Amino acid sequence: MPGRRSSPPHWGHRLGCLRSASACRVWGPRSCPAREAPQRSPLLCRDMALQNALYTGDLARLQELFPPHSTADLLLESRAAEPRWISHQRGLWSLTYKEELTTPLHVAASRGHTEILQLLLRRRARPDSAPGGRTALHEACAAGHAACAHVLLVAGADPNIPDQDGKRPLHLCGAAGSLECAELLLRFGAKVDGRSEEEEETPLHVAARLGHVELADLLLRRGACSNARDAESWTPLLAACDARCTSPADAEATTAHCLQLCRLLLSAGADADAADQDRRRPLHLACRRGHADVVELLLSCGVSANAMDYGGHTALHYALQGPAAALAQGPEHTVRALLNHGAVRVWPGALPKVLERWCTSPRTIEVLMNTYSIMQLPEEAVGLVPPETLQKYHRFYSSLLALVRQPRSLQHLSRCALRAHLAACLPHALPRLPLPARLLRYLQLDFEDVLY
Repeated sequence: MPGRRSSPPHWGHRLGCLRSASACRVWGPRSCPAREAPQRSPLLCRDMALQNALYTGDLARLQELFPPHSTADLLLESRAAEPRWISHQRGLWSLTYKEELTTPLHVAASRGHTEILQLLLRRRARPDSAPGGRTALHEACAAGHAACAHVLLVAGADPNIPDQDGKRPLHLCGAAGSLECAELLLRFGAKVDGRSEEEEETPLHVAARLGHVELADLLLRRGACSNARDAESWTPLLAACDARCTSPADAEATTAHCLQLCRLLLSAGADADAADQDRRRPLHLACRRGHADVVELLLSCGVSANAMDYGGHTALHYALQGPAAALAQGPEHTVRALLNHGAVRVWPGALPKVLERWCTSPRTIEVLMNTYSIMQLPEEAVGLVPPETLQKYHRFYSSLLALVRQPRSLQHLSRCALRAHLAACLPHALPRLPLPARLLRYLQLDFEDVLY
C-alpha cells in the first residue's frame, strides 16, 4: 500500500502549467526517459481544479486535465468529516481534521461517475489501489453504483480484497442498487461465504442483519451456508431475529422483513434452535425485539419455549425484559404465543415488577394473569400504575384490582384446569379439540380486555 511521501511535490493551480521533473514523470511525452524507469509511488496531488472536476463529475474538464499519455495514478488528500485528536511530537495532542488519502478513482466510484471512471482507468489508474484502506470497488459497492462496479471488475479489480476493517466488497452491498452489485461480484469470482477478518461474518450474516431479503435470497441460491457462524457463534438466523426497530413507525416493516428472512433461511436448512456462545437462541432474540410473527414461526418449528441462556433466562424473560420500543409491536402476542406453547409462567413474586413495566400494555398483563387461578398481586399493586394509565384503561384495571386475592370465575378456573391437564401437549392438542371456535380461542387465552 503506498505511503505518504515525506516531501510530496506540490501541484500548481493548473496541471498544464507544471514544468518540474516530477511533472514530467506524470505528464511527459512518449520520448520522456522516465517512461522506461521502474514504476514509482503515485504522486500527491493538491490541485483544486482537478478535485473540483472529480467531485462535480465534469468529464470535459477532466479530459483536458488528463490528456493522452498522462497518468491518473495519483493520491488526493481529503479531510475527515469530524475533527479528531491527533498526536504530535513531544506528546502534544490537538483537535484537528485528519487528512486522509484517496485517489481520483475512489472519488469517481463513490459518486457514480462511470465515464470518468473509464477515463481514469485508460490513464493508468490502478483498480486495486487502496491508500485509505478501501479500494474503489469497495466504494462503488457501498454506494450501490453497479455500473461503476462493473467497469472496475472488467478492468481487473479483485472482488475479494478486504478493506481496512477486514470487509470484502460483498460485505458492503447494503445500499439501494446493492443487489446488482452483489450479482456482479459473484459473477466475477467473489467468494459467497468470504468472511470479514475480525467479526468473521459472511455476506449472508450482513444481509440478514440489515433485513435485505433479496440479497439473502441471491446468496443462498449461489450456495451460501445458512448455518455459518461468526466470531461470536451467531448464525444468519440469529442476526435476522435480532433486527431492531428504529422507531414505532417502522416496527411493522421491520417485523415483516424479519419474518421473510427467517422463512427464507429456515427453508434453506437453517437450524431454528442454533445457540450462540452465550446460549441465546433465535427465539430469545425474536422475543427481545418483539417479533411476534417470528416467535410463532420458530415455535411451529418445534423449538422449546423454555430453553435457557447462560444467565438462566427463557424466551418469556426476554419478552418481558425487552426494550420499550417493543411496546409498539404488541408484546401481548409474543407472550400469549409462548404461554400457549408451554412456557413456564412468571414467578408470582415478579408480577408486581411486570405490572409496573408493562402497565401501558394491559393485554400483556391480562394474558399473564389468565394463567393463574387466583390473582397473584398484593393489594398495594394499585400504586404501581400511574393515575393517567388507570384512567385510560379504567375498565381493565378496575376488574384487575377487584380480583386481588379473590377467587376467579368458575369458567376461568375450568380453563386453567384444562390447560394444566394438557400441559406439555398443549400447543398440539388444543387445536385438535372438537370445540366451537369461540371456546377454542378462549382456551388459547384470547384477549377480552377485562378480567373475571
